[in-house]
Amino acid sequence: MRILLKTTTIILLAAAFPAASWAANLTGSPTLAANTALSLDTGTTSSSGGDFLWSGATIAPQGKASAYNLHSLLAFGSVTQTILSAFPASLFSSSAFTPALNDVIAFKTNGGNLAAVQVTAIGGASLTVQFITFVLPPGPPIITAVENNYSFLPAGFPNSGIAPSTLFVVLGTGLSDPTKSAVLQDSTQGLPTTLNGTSVKVTVGGATVTPAFYYAISTALALVLPANTPVGTAQITVSYNNQSSTAFSFKVVQTAPGLAPYALNPATYGYYSYGNSIPPGTTVILYGSGLGADPATDTNYVGAVFNINSLAHIYVGGVDAAIQYQGSFDYPGLNQINVTIPANAPTGCNVPLVGLTTGGLPTNFITLPIGNGPCSDPSFGLSGSVLQTLGGQQTVKSGFVGITQSTTPNIGASGSTTTAGAFASFQSYTGSSFGSGAATVSVGGCSVTQALNSAGASGSTTGLDPGTVSLAGPGANINLMSIPTVPGFYTAQLSGPISSGGGTFTFSGTGGTTSGASVGAFKTTLVFPIPLLAWTNQNAAAAITRSAGLSVTWTGGASGTIVTITGSSVSNGAVGAFTCVAPVGAGQFTVPAYVLGALPAGTGTVVVANNTGYQQFTATGLDIGFAEGYISFGVNSTYN
Repeated sequence: MRILLKTTTIILLAAAFPAASWAANLTGSPTLAANTALSLDTGTTSSSGGDFLWSGATIAPQGKASAYNLHSLLAFGSVTQTILSAFPASLFSSSAFTPALNDVIAFKTNGGNLAAVQVTAIGGASLTVQFITFVLPPGPPIITAVENNYSFLPAGFPNSGIAPSTLFVVLGTGLSDPTKSAVLQDSTQGLPTTLNGTSVKVTVGGATVTPAFYYAISTALALVLPANTPVGTAQITVSYNNQSSTAFSFKVVQTAPGLAPYALNPATYGYYSYGNSIPPGTTVILYGSGLGADPATDTNYVGAVFNINSLAHIYVGGVDAAIQYQGSFDYPGLNQINVTIPANAPTGCNVPLVGLTTGGLPTNFITLPIGNGPCSDPSFGLSGSVLQTLGGQQTVKSGFVGITQSTTPNIGASGSTTTAGAFASFQSYTGSSFGSGAATVSVGGCSVTQALNSAGASGSTTGLDPGTVSLAGPGANINLMSIPTVPGFYTAQLSGPISSGGGTFTFSGTGGTTSGASVGAFKTTLVFPIPLLAWTNQNAAAAITRSAGLSVTWTGGASGTIVTITGSSVSNGAVGAFTCVAPVGAGQFTVPAYVLGALPAGTGTVVVANNTGYQQFTATGLDIGFAEGYISFGVNSTYN
């Protein structure tokens, strides 16, 4: 039990923040196999992360890295740091591209350095390059974020902040020794208050405390906030290499729990998964941090538990669940929660779970597979077996075709406009997990995503070539147009709204001709929902009181289909969005107050859509394909 937890923590921390190296003018000549990433800051290769990923056909910048293919504009030997610095930022892109022999590519790395890469050989799926990384001179540490290690909620949201005794992370650059990796410190020996040449101070009012370290690398520090830290606005300062960062502000609050995105079986300490879901009525273990102060475990493993009853509720798919235990778990900054999955909880592969504190604030939202054996989401055409297989792949090639009809408010004028169209998307996803995420919700539940406008997505996407994509059906006999700026995406506008009688539509693809990125010929049909959905209380979403929840009612929609309710609110760069899914036959759904309470007070939208069942189709070159139709209504909203 202890070893399992410790290993899990190492994986979570190390995987999220790879180390960077700052050795002067780093050079190398590696050969990369397909689906291999190269860090230009360290010269090391891996299966993910790094500064670019070689898919076997394309180069895709990773993380914050970006690239500008100079082709033969400059000889590799003539590239200097001064020349690279002169290129405008607008020339650099995060999009994947296909390299050619002898191409010279300029990079801005995740470590903030400039680098040049020359393609010296391409053979089959392998790529050989020569590179030089020009290292920027070291400066003072720079802090960009302070977040709970499990929720990763940025500042600006009602439920953000760091509680005493929380395991939290400081993100930035130049925070510690760039040659070190994320090695977890042994709390049975006591966590250190200095590590790899770095120390940290937190000041609240007139009190200053010193957090203890789990690890320290140049781009991230993992620390435990002392139990005696007062609540209020804090200033944190990082010192490294005889230089100190500018003080960074964050909130210290009494409680702000963050949950890890998994559940464990208390008998075996094994993880539940898509292929081995949680039977309703089962008690599971959740881990996280932020329940509140625990003076006994500031720096040391104690081998004992301590109740911290700061959660009033845990909701599983909207159903109140019984909390059996909540409090510390032996290790500094770590919390354990034992909760029983309600017997009447919804089943599915991504059933949302969220805690609600005694003060009425939600935790982050996670999703769990609930059912017996492999989970099942028939409304989305997915099973746990499929998700388990695709989620374990480094690269997933998917196709998606659909008919859409949307009614949205006119910009700068009264009234609304209804448009209908068709789209197709054929993509290869690398470095991200298929079928999971806070925006993926099983029927009956709601989930929330919280981020800043500047937040980036993990993984990379490369367009696939399906050939000519066409649509035939009532009022439609057209070829979809490709979008040059978005490879693999096709669209067409229909001549008018979908008939109230719905209808059957057929998508066809001739098959692509692009080497290594083609999709074979395919044909699939979908039946548009009959009768068409009508959102009957749109006015209720114009001004939303978050503490009261939001009731949504509708009529129509095809029997057996689903209704998706989405909304978003933006305030000072903080973007909160929710997704709820309900069966169409219910005729109504209430978005709970604890869901809306995770969104910032601001302006945004609410959209109600009726989705057909997802129809799968197959084609060579695809791991999975779907067809879907939906009708949606959107309104502008103010979240109070």
